[in-house]
Amino acid sequence: MTRPIDRYAVIGNPIAHSKSPRIHHAFAEQTGERLEYTRLLGEPGRFAEQVGDFMAAGGKGLNVTVPFKEEAWRLVDERSPRAESARAVNTIIRLADGRLRGDNTDGAGLVRDLCDNLGARLQDSRILLVGAGGAARGVLRPLLETHPRQIVIANRTASKAVDLAADLAKLGPVTGCGFGELSGRRFDLIINATAAGLADAVPDIPDNLLDTNGWCYDMMYGDEPTAFMRWGEGQGAARTLDGLGMLVEQAAESFYLWRGVRPDTAPVIRALRRA
Repeated sequence: MTRPIDRYAVIGNPIAHSKSPRIHHAFAEQTGERLEYTRLLGEPGRFAEQVGDFMAAGGKGLNVTVPFKEEAWRLVDERSPRAESARAVNTIIRLADGRLRGDNTDGAGLVRDLCDNLGARLQDSRILLVGAGGAARGVLRPLLETHPRQIVIANRTASKAVDLAADLAKLGPVTGCGFGELSGRRFDLIINATAAGLADAVPDIPDNLLDTNGWCYDMMYGDEPTAFMRWGEGQGAARTLDGLGMLVEQAAESFYLWRGVRPDTAPVIRALRRA
């Protein structure tokens, strides 16, 4: 007898631009998993109701994107340790008893892209994480689990960076500061976790922060090199990278949580690059 097709979706606002359906359908075709994956436009004030309706109609899981990740964190019945650290949920799993479990796969996606796809060595490295908002918080725990020598969080409002570092200091060597306190320091990897790229801008960080052979990684992505990637090239970065691989890898982690199967991400990343 043919197995039923399980239903999944990504919910956010806006959502029409999301590549998630294409990614998850590619994973399903590759692995032989039977599923349907759609976009769901989230409505402010109705997020919990929409999640409940989707699950009541037979939905097995949801990806959650802006601006609902923190609301999802509050909604779920239980959370993974990385979701707790992030205080945000981007993956909801409907458990067998109907309860909802929340996880956050963003940091795992970033680390897997850097280490497995790009060959970065994060152990004993010096990492600068630019920004102290939800995107930075979401990746901090997995980055610390790679055992870097240090992570410095820098933010325009220094107190936000200091507070975020204090929240997760028990997990590893992390400190926070303002942009002006970075001058004279050197890093092996600079990760942009701000939304400045939406305005084709770069965070107001000093020049000359990269050590020899240092990399720049923008968690955002686009059809053309981002403003931060262009800044990195001007700083002499050995590699300047965008977040498309992170997007695919965090999706693969969600797919694994739902289906128990880990897809091969390389051909999916290549197909998106070609497109």
